[in-house]
Amino acid sequence: MTRVTDSLPLDDEAPDADPVPVSGRTSRAVAPDLSSLPIVGITGRRMAIAIGILLAAWIVLMFARQVGDASAASNRADVMVVTNAAQASRVAALSRELQQIQRPRYIDLEARAYGLGKSREIAFTLDPNAPMLPADAPGSASVRLGSATDGGSPLDHWLTLLFGASD
Repeated sequence: MTRVTDSLPLDDEAPDADPVPVSGRTSRAVAPDLSSLPIVGITGRRMAIAIGILLAAWIVLMFARQVGDASAASNRADVMVVTNAAQASRVAALSRELQQIQRPRYIDLEARAYGLGKSREIAFTLDPNAPMLPADAPGSASVRLGSATDGGSPLDHWLTLLFGASD
């Protein structure tokens, strides 16, 4: 079986070379038709699609950045509102303190703390090396003058509260 193949011209041969006999027949080298093949490359249409995709991605990214900036600004505004409320309450407390310390009674009290009392007042201070008062000293919170100490049990106190005195 003989096979007939088209032989393409080599670089040094002319395209219109004489026919080459192949097994008794003559064949002519024919250039293939490339018009039916797709173009593998960047066409104008593909370039327009690529630019369109890039433009759409850029718009989406810019919009996302703007949304992020707006969200951050909203959060900062919320923090400022809370901070302003705290500062307003602090200013109100400071103005009340200012009114308090401008009263003559407060000024006299502070002056006495520095030993600047009236001429008939006798200033006194405790010795820094003085011992601590005992827990049952007169005037202390543990023992009040005129109060009776009761040595009853806690159950007796509860029963007295619930049912009254047993006298």
